[in-house]
Amino acid sequence: MSRLPIIGVTACTKQIGLHPYHITGDKYVRAVAVAAKGLPLILPSLAELIQPSDILDGLDGLDGLLFTGSPSNIEPHLYHGPASAPGTLHDPERDRTTLPLIRAALAAGVPVLGICRGFQELNVALGGSLHQKLHEVDGFIEHREDPCAPLEVQYGPSHAMHVQPGGVLAGLGLPGDFDVNSIHTQGIDQLAPGLRIEATAPDGLVEAVSVEHGKAFALAVQWHPEWQVSSNPIYLAIFQAFGDACRRRAHQRDADASVNA
Repeated sequence: MSRLPIIGVTACTKQIGLHPYHITGDKYVRAVAVAAKGLPLILPSLAELIQPSDILDGLDGLDGLLFTGSPSNIEPHLYHGPASAPGTLHDPERDRTTLPLIRAALAAGVPVLGICRGFQELNVALGGSLHQKLHEVDGFIEHREDPCAPLEVQYGPSHAMHVQPGGVLAGLGLPGDFDVNSIHTQGIDQLAPGLRIEATAPDGLVEAVSVEHGKAFALAVQWHPEWQVSSNPIYLAIFQAFGDACRRRAHQRDADASVNA
C-alpha cells in the first residue's frame, strides 16, 4: 500500500501571552489531510536556524509544500515598495523562511500550492511586487471581507473569477467562470518573471498564477480554496490536483530509494 505524501505547511510566528509560537490555521492542515489526502507537516519559521542549504537538504523529505494565508503582510522592502502604514502586521521570520523556501522548492521540483499570502509570497520570491492597499487604487473593486460578518459570509462567494485558457486551472476541467471568496487587502502589482496568469477578477486583478515551465505542479491563488473544501467542487479540484502531484513525487522518491537500497 502506498504511503501518504508528506506535505509541508508553512507556519506564522505569533506571540500568545508570554510565549512565542509557530502556528498555522486548522483549515489548511485539514484541507491537506482531507482534500489532498496527504500527511500535513507544519514547518516552523526559524530563519535564523535554517539556511538555504538546510532548506534544500530538507526538501528531500517532503513531497509537497502548501504556503498558507496569514493575517500578516510581506515586508514591503522585499519588493522595493514604500513603507507600510503604521499598525500593519508583519512577520519577518516567516518572510525570511518562506521566500527562499519557495525558490528552493521550485528548483528541486517539489509541488507547490500557494494561498492568499502564499500567492503573494510566490510573486515576491520571483521578483514581483504588490499593491499594499487595493481599496485605495483606482479601478479595483472591494476585495476585503466584512470583519463584522459571520465566517460563513466572509468566506462566501464574493466575485467571479475568469480562467485563462490553456493553463493549469483550465486543465483541471474547471468552468471558464466561477465565484470565489475574497478576503485580502493586498494584491499583485507587477507580475514576477516566469509566472503565468491563470485567472483574473472582474476588475482585472490577477488572482491565480502558475510557474511557467515548472518542474512540478506550482500553482497559487489569491482566494481561499481551503475553506469548506469538501463541499466546493472547484476548490476540491485544486487540492486534489495538488495532492496527485505530491503522490507522484512520493512514488518516484520511494522508487528511487528502492533502486539505491
